[in-house]
Amino acid sequence: MQIVHTSISIPELQKMSEKMYGGLVKAVVDVEKNIMVVDAELHADEEILLLDQGSQQEHLWGINIYPDKMGTEGWLEFDSMINIRPQQGNRSRSVENKEVQKIITSIVKRLIQ
Repeated sequence: MQIVHTSISIPELQKMSEKMYGGLVKAVVDVEKNIMVVDAELHADEEILLLDQGSQQEHLWGINIYPDKMGTEGWLEFDSMINIRPQQGNRSRSVENKEVQKIITSIVKRLIQ
């Protein structure tokens, strides 16, 4: 697992995606700290790493990045079991709040070079 504070390259993500079925890289984004963790089999493992680093759970959202699809509509997927949190009004694996989706997308675009 790798915490991305500043940037990560598309080739680095592509190499990580070779280990996963479907060519994806699982990531967890901290929308408060503007960072993400990449390269784990489970979003939950990435979530634990960020929690251990002082992040708050309500700011963490699981996504999937498809580095081979960068620049197309399907490059980012808001799908993770860690996103199910009824107490925040999110009742599915998706990130249901469109504003939160925009924030996540902005952070991820900034971090991928």
